Amino acid sequence: MPCGCCLLATVGTAIPRLVLIFVWIFTDMVNTAFSSWIAPLVGLILLPYTTLIYVLLYAPGEGVTGIGWLFVVLAFLIDISHYSGGAKYRGRRLNEVWS
Repeated sequence: MPCGCCLLATVGTAIPRLVLIFVWIFTDMVNTAFSSWIAPLVGLILLPYTTLIYVLLYAPGEGVTGIGWLFVVLAFLIDISHYSGGAKYRGRRLNEVWS
């Protein structure tokens, strides 16, 4: 049985991906924000929060402006923190195994 932390981490990584997939399927927002399907697909895999926030804040003809970029940067920091936090935990766990 997984611990509560593992369940929370799994839900935290799945939710933005699911929301982005639903937005992509049921609206035209992703196609409006990006000119091809490659960038949102890479964003879906590697930077889901950043891609989702960018799509939600993108205004046709204007792009993301003003304070919207602050939210995109914050989403990017959240995405990066998932990778760095996972690496830190994995390193700690490996040390416990080999000790």
